[in-house]
Amino acid sequence: MRLKKGFVLREVCGERVIMGEGLGAINFGKLLALNETAAWLWQQAQAMGDFTVEALAEKLCAEYDVTADEAKADVKEMIAEWQKVDVVE
Repeated sequence: MRLKKGFVLREVCGERVIMGEGLGAINFGKLLALNETAAWLWQQAQAMGDFTVEALAEKLCAEYDVTADEAKADVKEMIAEWQKVDVVE
């Protein structure tokens, strides 16, 4: 998987949001608010380019005090949200 081009993480009014930029904004037309952990995951996915649930879960375990199973479940849930709004391919 990878994040679609044209989507960026920004801080708007104290909230971290994913928004479309350039051509990405034409069909997106909304903001996706992220909590601190979800924003961190977005940044990790962006830095990795191509990513997997397992790779992001490993990074989550290294950064936060969570078990591998918890991390994998959390990453799967977040990616499902990103897929629902069509910001990953």
